[in-house]
Amino acid sequence: MEISAAGRLEVRITTADVGKRVSVRRLSEPGVAGEKFTDTVGVLTSWTDGVLLITRKSGECVRVAESTLVAGKVVPSAPARRRGPATSYEELARVAARAWRPVESERLGGWELRAAGGFTRRANSVLPLGDPGLPLDEALTAVRRWYGERGLPAYVQTATGAEGTQELLCAELERRGWVREVTAEVWTGGLAPVADLAEGAGVVLSREADEAWLARYQRKGVSDVALRVLGSGPSVWFATVPGAGTTGTTGTTDATDATDATDAPAAIGRCVVDGRWASFAAVEVDPARRRRGLATAVMAALARRALDEGASAAWLQVETDNAAARALYARMGFTVHHAYHHYREPGDAGTL
Repeated sequence: MEISAAGRLEVRITTADVGKRVSVRRLSEPGVAGEKFTDTVGVLTSWTDGVLLITRKSGECVRVAESTLVAGKVVPSAPARRRGPATSYEELARVAARAWRPVESERLGGWELRAAGGFTRRANSVLPLGDPGLPLDEALTAVRRWYGERGLPAYVQTATGAEGTQELLCAELERRGWVREVTAEVWTGGLAPVADLAEGAGVVLSREADEAWLARYQRKGVSDVALRVLGSGPSVWFATVPGAGTTGTTGTTDATDATDATDAPAAIGRCVVDGRWASFAAVEVDPARRRRGLATAVMAALARRALDEGASAAWLQVETDNAAARALYARMGFTVHHAYHHYREPGDAGTL
């Protein structure tokens, strides 16, 4: 907290600091047991009518009454990162977009409008990496019209918690009634430590998501549009650990060396190699065969292939409530880079 030469706490932020990362201390609510003060760190997204709105790294919005402030200061825009590959939010956002391409897209200034027949929010949402070239209300009207013409609800994908993320846009969307439906996190880590993990079960690698792979994939009834999205990206690999009714060799093989699967695989995964980056997705294990190292085996096999193609860093997305996956990725050396969110247009009952 900011302390004066006389040793007193001071509030050294003003309305002019909206958009900056701040740290504030306020009096705890009357009647609340415990500490006398509450500290909050995040981006100051508004300061109106005596109320500060601060967006934390997780995307949570905290309302602070100006009358309760006892100290406050502007702090560096992003904390120093001690682990994981150095990267910016924008770099990761662009790499992630190339790993999950829509079937149709259109530019609105620095915004990309993406559609893929409703298959996943990521492929059917706006990616705002710049100025749309219009006032925000006009841009959102254009967005709603574009998705409405395709029979889809309008979504905007935003991010919080890193330098260059979109806390201000999140606040503006919420002010206009847009509903945040999903929050997840992007984690990054070194690729070599993943590749060095014990190989375990035989893993089959293929360039295509075959029927066996799709039998384990959580989204059933995958359409041709979905297959195009799954197969999109600079260099895409699918991993399969054959199930009880299939055969497979120990270690990693090419798909041409494996016998066709006759039941759902024990585990699957997807990896996209893009320059120095490798992304992991759709790592799924038969519930009856969890805690046997199958997810680790899948990721290790995909990581070795990505290293062969020149990648050195890795990223993945994980839901905030998926405790098992988070624990696994933490053991592999991954750490949180930023949070991302999907906001749905107000008044639309449809979801993806």
